[in-house]
Amino acid sequence: MNIALFDFDGTITHADMYTKFLHFSATKRRSLIAKIVLSPFFILYKVGVLRAANMRRIASFVAFSGRKVDEVVAVGQGYAENIVPQFLREEALTQLSLHTQNGDQIVIVSASLDVYLKHWCAQNGFALICSELEVKRGKFSGGYVNGDCSGVNKSKWICAKFDLGLYDRVYAYGDTQEDLAMLSLADEAYLNWARYCVDAAR
Repeated sequence: MNIALFDFDGTITHADMYTKFLHFSATKRRSLIAKIVLSPFFILYKVGVLRAANMRRIASFVAFSGRKVDEVVAVGQGYAENIVPQFLREEALTQLSLHTQNGDQIVIVSASLDVYLKHWCAQNGFALICSELEVKRGKFSGGYVNGDCSGVNKSKWICAKFDLGLYDRVYAYGDTQEDLAMLSLADEAYLNWARYCVDAAR
């Protein structure tokens, strides 16, 4: 059996679904607060001072801290069912279908959030490794359970969950530098849907 590792935002989709979910799930009051609080951090991110992983952690805290789990999960389910399908790439759907027909293990590995990815992956029969929002007393704390699922965390968490040596061939698909550690695990890797030479990048 083979295993196929897919990034989500920008690879399976042609949009940043994490940011879209922040807007989709926000109440009017929370949205106003977020605009005020996040503006200076967003500027730092845009000029390259703040890393994307840190920007996501800050944004997630502002967006979800203190919110009831069942409410956000319900919004996430609606998002997975009604919004995500509008942004799926044709080439991604084709490749996912080919791996499914081949009987390969498909794993979505993403810095996007569990509150919508769990439902989408369950619908499609895919395994999932992603950023998980921390829960305390029925509400989200605003933090992550194990950190942001990007960069070296992707490769670490993949290897912790799957013994890649048991698979005949490892495929990996990504679209940014945050995916390169995951691509380095693969026998056959693709960056922005073009073949990526792992050996040359090492």
